[in-house]
Amino acid sequence: MKKIQFLLVVLLYAFFSATGFATELIELKGKVVDAETQQPLPGASIVIPDLRVSVMTNDAGEFTLKNVPARGSFLVQVRYIGYQTITKTVDFKTVGSMEFSLKSSVIEGREVVITGSANSSDNKKNSTSIATVSKADLLYRPSTNLIDAISRTPGVSQITTGAGISKPVIRGLSYNRVVTLNNGVKQQGQQWGDEHGIEIDQYSADRVEVLKGPASLMYGSDALGGVINILDALPAPEGTLKGELLTNYATNNGLTGSSLMLQGNENGFVYRARGSYKNAYSYQTPTEYVPNSGFNESNFEGQIGLNKRWGYAHLDASSFRTNIGFYEPARNEDGQLVDEDGAVFTDKQNKDRTLAFPKQDVRHYKVALNSNILLGEGSLKATLGYQHNLRRELEAAGEDPALFLNSHTYSYDLKYSFNEVNGWAPVVGVSGEFIHSLNTEGEEQLIPDFDSQAFGGFAFVKKTWDKNTFNIGARFDYRKMTGKDFHTDDVDFNAFSNKFSHITGALGYTHEFNDALSFKANAGSAFRAPNIAELSSNGVHEGVFRYEVGNSNLKPEQSYQFDASFDYENKYLSASLGGFANYINDYIYYSTSGETKEVDGRDFPVYNFVQDNAFLRGIEASLTLHPVSFIHLENGFSFTRATNRTTKESLPFIPAATLRNELRFEPKINGTEHSYLSVGIDNFFKQSKIDSFEQPSSGYTLLNAAIGTTVKLSKNQDITIYVAGKNLLDKAYYDHLSRFKPGRLSDEDPALGIYNQGRNVTFGVNIPFTLKK
Repeated sequence: MKKIQFLLVVLLYAFFSATGFATELIELKGKVVDAETQQPLPGASIVIPDLRVSVMTNDAGEFTLKNVPARGSFLVQVRYIGYQTITKTVDFKTVGSMEFSLKSSVIEGREVVITGSANSSDNKKNSTSIATVSKADLLYRPSTNLIDAISRTPGVSQITTGAGISKPVIRGLSYNRVVTLNNGVKQQGQQWGDEHGIEIDQYSADRVEVLKGPASLMYGSDALGGVINILDALPAPEGTLKGELLTNYATNNGLTGSSLMLQGNENGFVYRARGSYKNAYSYQTPTEYVPNSGFNESNFEGQIGLNKRWGYAHLDASSFRTNIGFYEPARNEDGQLVDEDGAVFTDKQNKDRTLAFPKQDVRHYKVALNSNILLGEGSLKATLGYQHNLRRELEAAGEDPALFLNSHTYSYDLKYSFNEVNGWAPVVGVSGEFIHSLNTEGEEQLIPDFDSQAFGGFAFVKKTWDKNTFNIGARFDYRKMTGKDFHTDDVDFNAFSNKFSHITGALGYTHEFNDALSFKANAGSAFRAPNIAELSSNGVHEGVFRYEVGNSNLKPEQSYQFDASFDYENKYLSASLGGFANYINDYIYYSTSGETKEVDGRDFPVYNFVQDNAFLRGIEASLTLHPVSFIHLENGFSFTRATNRTTKESLPFIPAATLRNELRFEPKINGTEHSYLSVGIDNFFKQSKIDSFEQPSSGYTLLNAAIGTTVKLSKNQDITIYVAGKNLLDKAYYDHLSRFKPGRLSDEDPALGIYNQGRNVTFGVNIPFTLKK
């Protein structure tokens, strides 16, 4: 039945989309010049995000956009290195030719964002708090996965299990409270698990948008904490064939990573293919190797699509697989980490890239159809997706999986944007998903087989006038969770069927005092239905070494949040200061009274999922100084305080306050396009505001440095080479959210704490290339 409903959505969408194909076609021309000298700027980038088209200016600073519709208003972004970025809404019905005058600036600014809004918008006109992470930040800062790469953003942190697994945390909220989007599809890979990472290739991301705060209006349940939107690159400009080759090596765990991409555009037929591979052996702390903590990861993905007069339609497909080693910490009398037989691991074992047991074998397959069809006087954006997630936990060679989670997810998201009239821009939309998950094929059953059905609809309107924007919206959501009956000698799962529904709303306002100073504020409600683990867990969660007990009577979480910020930006300085307050009723978390349960001759601490009311608040600030063109000083600060309003204690697993500082020297060197030398200091403060069963974390400081350059090999060819070091002083420390910190894995023996990764130096090369221009 679920498949039939999903197919009906696809067929209805295809039928209505076909009516928009008669749109008249025009050719749009323009020029980009220096605002002071009026000299042309060759190589400037012109992008129309909502049509997913781009073009570069020629030697005369001129450009031509072909196959664009002759009607409608679209946001156009013009970007050129060393100049302030322009974002401007252009009505294609009335414009003849366009000329953009860019002002020189060492701070580009004015990001275009799509997260939190139905259409692309200037970030200054978007009332929600959104940070963007560029491709350069994703590639050139030492990291082991995508979430690790974006965790430097103020307000963002990560729950880690060694170097291979990271889960995003936004303003103290994680797991199913943060939605991760990739190619417009909500990632569904059993996100409820502590040791379940994000199955997305870091190299495929062109940039990441992080929406901080409730986003249920656009994304429904699970977006209570925020959204991480991973965006792939725009299709190649028409008539071009280009690609990139990336490769890097990290010294700490021998991490090698490589990725090859090729994309082209022939008269609006777009295509792209990418293959990536990573491999690492056990990582090293300042005091020891962590046995069997290596991993390998492969991803193959492709895209075909059309960019035509009626809009665009792109079909994406990917196959992601990762194998991750696990280690159950045990020490001998001398404090050395040992195997189950009490033997100390050798250097050969620690540097062996062949994973030992136990380990995870995770496979994620995804197909998504993304489109924006010009329909009537507006446009219909749609994302249709299918995902198949296979998660096996393997205890020994030749044996069946100890745990085998097998889920199928069908999803749809449709948004219709009406034509803007007198500054009013209404949007309506519907979205939903169907999940069928099996779990009873393995030896262990932590959760039962289940089906999940979700549906939501919303209405949103945005009003723009002069320097002000105002938006208001409301949404209705419905979710049904059905757990299947399953009983053995060791496991009991009673059937249940829970239905949740909720109405949420949001209000937002922005004001631009002048070109430099702006203000934004947002107030909204959100909700999150309990996940399957919270409702029905009844067994040993091996990866986290505890016995978990769910509660099928849990209520949905309800959030009421307000946040506001001031942003200032001129030619030499960019700064922001904001704060948030988030009241969550019926907040779900796990807690223990010290009870243990014996399973297979071993005692496990029992954790029950409970509910209380919570209050989270905090501040976030950033300051970037560019006093002269070759000096760049970047600073960021974030602090979150979380209190259980019922017990008056602190909530568990809240990140420590963080202050990051980086000084970068960017000299002009002949023969290079961009060279830099940077030194950074990351300060993590003491975290003593903890729940009763947690261990406090001491403060610590990490020293980082990097050097890199982009060498111009020819007119159309360059190469970027970089070296970046993290924790250069080899500081021994525990991140508060590390699952290997004392007391986090085992309350029976807190001495089993394992430090975070020690000194790590990454060497990398990035080679973009053009085969046809």
